[in-house]
Amino acid sequence: MKKRGAEILIEELKHLGVEVMFGIPGGQVIPLFDALYDSGMRFILTRHEQGAAHMADGYARATGKVGVCIATSGPGATNLVTGIATANFDSVPMVAITGQVKTGLIGNDAFQEADTTGITRSISKHNYLVRDVRDLARTVMEAFHIASTGRPGPVVVDLPVDVTTTECEYEGPGKAEMQLPGYRPSVTGNVRQIRLAADAINAAEKPVIYAGGGVIISGASELIGRLAHTAEIPVTTTLLGLGCFPETDPLSLKMLGMHGTPYANHAIQNADLIIAVGARFDDRVTGRLDSFAPHAKIIHIDVDPASISKSIQVDIPVVGDARHILDELLKSVKPAKHAAWLGQIDEWKGKYPLAYNRACTDGVMPQFVVEQIDAATDGKAIITTEVGQNQMWAAQWFRHSHPRHFISSGGLGTMGYGFPAAIGAQVGCPDAVVFDIAGDGSIQMNIQELATASYNKIPVKVAILNNGYLGMVRQWQELFYKKRYSATQLNGNPDFVKVAEAYGVLGIRVDKAEEVRPAIDRAIEHAGPVVLDFVVCPEENVFPMVPVGEAIDRMIGGLA
Repeated sequence: MKKRGAEILIEELKHLGVEVMFGIPGGQVIPLFDALYDSGMRFILTRHEQGAAHMADGYARATGKVGVCIATSGPGATNLVTGIATANFDSVPMVAITGQVKTGLIGNDAFQEADTTGITRSISKHNYLVRDVRDLARTVMEAFHIASTGRPGPVVVDLPVDVTTTECEYEGPGKAEMQLPGYRPSVTGNVRQIRLAADAINAAEKPVIYAGGGVIISGASELIGRLAHTAEIPVTTTLLGLGCFPETDPLSLKMLGMHGTPYANHAIQNADLIIAVGARFDDRVTGRLDSFAPHAKIIHIDVDPASISKSIQVDIPVVGDARHILDELLKSVKPAKHAAWLGQIDEWKGKYPLAYNRACTDGVMPQFVVEQIDAATDGKAIITTEVGQNQMWAAQWFRHSHPRHFISSGGLGTMGYGFPAAIGAQVGCPDAVVFDIAGDGSIQMNIQELATASYNKIPVKVAILNNGYLGMVRQWQELFYKKRYSATQLNGNPDFVKVAEAYGVLGIRVDKAEEVRPAIDRAIEHAGPVVLDFVVCPEENVFPMVPVGEAIDRMIGGLA
């Protein structure tokens, strides 16, 4: 049978299990939206393409499925760029479908033309420019396969408008044959390397598991728990690894790094073995490279060979999927006890607990707000964040105990990410309570998506920690630039309650500690989206903190 390219695309998406897409139509994708009209597929119209990309990203992180966003050519496609780069940095499976001018006009500066494949080549896992409708079905299948396997990431499919309107013979969904001879991600791992890793774990006296976002992506959280309890090994996580090991577990060290717990950082610096799983040793974790984990042998398990020994030289590399490798590793790891090591860690926990000054005369303490969200939801809410102080307080003061429940821009640090990501997560997990913990600077970068939440009755809760500053930059200016607050005070902030109400969303302002929990409870009980404007102590800082260029056990502030 013959079908138009737009119809073929929709058929393939349905076959691949796509349930929802996010985006905005435009001239070059009208044929696609025409095919979508009768398809029965859910499409959520966003108010900005960046919001669409972040929604697809949040949906993917919360569900483990491939997120899909759509934009037209030129400015539509370029507005997706930040969201594509965010997903690429954090290994999020996403497919971005972009419109393009007619194939015969490509390169001629046609109206709303942009070199989408050229622009996105360095910020995506892969991209395609489809010039022949006969290649479309295969391309869609390949895009989803590449996006969701190996180290996941975003794939861009750029579609000239004439490809979507041209007919060709079509055998039916799922019938095309992929042509990816050079794409073969390693999954199983080298048997000898796994054996060496097991021997090192069995011989260690002061081991630490350092778990990253790859543990969650691979579905290996339960295996991390088994390894930790079999060999009695404490577990610390990266920002994106939060939730892969319950922070309520006595073996939990919580997050490590620049704003991690002192006891996690001390454990890393004194360990004799680090078992890194699905983590990339980024600079916010390692601090000064030449002083990182000076006494430790390092095992590094990662599906991406390019991540191994990229910044820290490791002793035992194991390339493959974390779930498969941990399953094999556990067959050779012997039960063990490390009483002296855990005793030392308990001493650090007692000496250096996370702490903050609970007195504030100019509003409420931001850490207290996060604690109350945690208490009100029993630690079971899906938490998304913007970027900055709000992000770090959310990481520190919520009890992260469930995988896929903490969603944040880790590698790129994208302000404006959290709110649209929360919408995507809520769409993917309709029965969950979803909170975006935001700053008053970040929330304004995609605040227009209140219209998306309101119209679609998506009940996300936005907790704005409103301190009147671009908080993290202000903190650095205070600590390292003699309080020269250059361009960080947010003069002219709107009344967030009135903004929410203008979009048909419930808005609540809170400026007293005793009002915090009742406001959170009211928000949770409300059937629709809610904006909570928490007026917080304006110059409160995120502590502890490792200054740039220091070893990770050289922390300042927040030490009780």
